[in-house]
Amino acid sequence: MRKHITGFSNPTVKYLRSLRDKKHRKRSGQFLVEGLRLLEDARSTGRLPATLVMAEGRAAHQLLARLEADVVAAGGEVIATSPDILSKITGKDNAQSVVGVFDEWDTGLAALDRSAAPIWLVAQALRDPGNLGTMLRTGDAVGAGGLILIDDCADPFSAEAVRASMGAVFTVPLAQARWDEFLPWLREGSGQLLAASLRDAVPYRGAAYEAPCFILVGNESQGLPQEYEAACDLRVTMPMRGRADSLNAAVAGAVLAYEVLAGLEG
Repeated sequence: MRKHITGFSNPTVKYLRSLRDKKHRKRSGQFLVEGLRLLEDARSTGRLPATLVMAEGRAAHQLLARLEADVVAAGGEVIATSPDILSKITGKDNAQSVVGVFDEWDTGLAALDRSAAPIWLVAQALRDPGNLGTMLRTGDAVGAGGLILIDDCADPFSAEAVRASMGAVFTVPLAQARWDEFLPWLREGSGQLLAASLRDAVPYRGAAYEAPCFILVGNESQGLPQEYEAACDLRVTMPMRGRADSLNAAVAGAVLAYEVLAGLEG
């Protein structure tokens, strides 16, 4: 059964709007996902929104009808409202015609299985949600076991990060930890920690990569702390042939990921 909301001051509308703010997301344990494509990506991985909000008067769509039926069958809530109220919820003038509210999931290190894949991505103090989303997309593309966020990173459940991930937030396992949690966890089992560096580094082409390889990428402006680099098992250097002295953090992670993948498969 659908619930209809017609007023901007409705408490549900206020709650949904609040999920645009990290503080309220963390307090509620829920986040917003906008657009049928992302919602269908989530559904294909077995994740359904706890609440589905749809704009009235939209064109009928087979995928949306199936999604609505699945949400209802799973005991979720379906809300119909006006396009203006939906825009108020998302904060966008040209909001998509459908929004889902998802429960956040366990992002602890204990939920990861390091034997699940030969390659993993690790980001330290990554602040830009677009870069975070890009790293999730890279992880999906290379078949990474997951993305591990170290220290104070952007919120992976923010609308910007979810959108930038192009659905990979639902397909790539995600963990969040402090450095002093991550490093002991890594050393409890097999795993090569790799970073791009200028300190005691070897060329990234043909380096001695070992599986499972954890590719560590640092903060966009400051890079990795020196002690983090020192803890790495392998440091590689990537040639800069122009005037730039470094790559974007997410781009560097992608370049390294494909090189590591080629080395492990070769």
